[in-house]
Amino acid sequence: MNIQVQTKHYLGLSVAPKRIADVLAIAVSSHAYLPKTEDLASDWVASVAAPAFKLIRQQAGKAVPSFCSIGTGSGLDVLAAIELLGSTRVGFTDLQEDVVDTAVHNVRDNLRASETVAFEYGAGDLLSPLAGQPHYDVIYENLPNVPLAADTDITDSRNSGHYLEKRAEPIPELVHRQMLDLHYLALRQAKDYLTETGSVYSTLGGRVALDVFRQLGELAGFSAEIFTYTWKVQAEAAEVLAGYAKQEAEGLGPFHFYRVADLKAVFADVVLETSGRQAFALEKALAPKALSAKAALSAWQKGEAIGHTVVVLKSTPKAP
Repeated sequence: MNIQVQTKHYLGLSVAPKRIADVLAIAVSSHAYLPKTEDLASDWVASVAAPAFKLIRQQAGKAVPSFCSIGTGSGLDVLAAIELLGSTRVGFTDLQEDVVDTAVHNVRDNLRASETVAFEYGAGDLLSPLAGQPHYDVIYENLPNVPLAADTDITDSRNSGHYLEKRAEPIPELVHRQMLDLHYLALRQAKDYLTETGSVYSTLGGRVALDVFRQLGELAGFSAEIFTYTWKVQAEAAEVLAGYAKQEAEGLGPFHFYRVADLKAVFADVVLETSGRQAFALEKALAPKALSAKAALSAWQKGEAIGHTVVVLKSTPKAP
């Protein structure tokens, strides 16, 4: 599948992009998650990653030389990092070779002719394809939460938003109960891929208590903080809500969703720059409005718009 993306609109730029094309020509592998470029409130890069990248650059006060994406999909997150972070060396991985091959072409083909960017990439598990490469200033991940059913195949294109649950590595019970296994494992690996001053930015659907995310970082051996706290419309609501409801029925969770109207009301005056510091107060304000996954699915089936909060967790290695 091929899509065209109006870069200025997609990334929320006030001026034309400097390093990537005005209109991005993006091929999407059948094994990759399809970007929601026609509905930016549902699109992860447009609504979550791009605003976070802008804030990272603003706080750094300069370009971020190197960037890595775990599970890049179409490569739109890498293109966003090149434009917004100013990165000149990028690494990216995904589970399947055709996804990575397509992402390589997407990134290369949508750079302006004057731009020189070094690439490191590979197909495989989390960061392992980049073993032996130089370290990165920013590692970004937006990995699946819902595990794949035992009778299905990860290579089926419909399953690109799921993950294989059985892992050899030990997973803390708190992490597993909230279906954060891949995020934990990515953090554990990331310590060997960061520069001395680098950080990992985990972008997470905030469907569990905020303190769980903080503990996620701590359990993986990092100092963790809520970098930004926002919300988005639940994409692919029928499948996602049903998946969470199934896991909830099996004893995992609890998971929290909200009516879009309630999210809009609570976040009405919140700005991104201070959202992380306000996160726990906002969570408290939302608490009376929370819906279980089962209740959210029922409300959605009745025509109500459903969303969830979004956390960008910043994890920095602890000092020796």
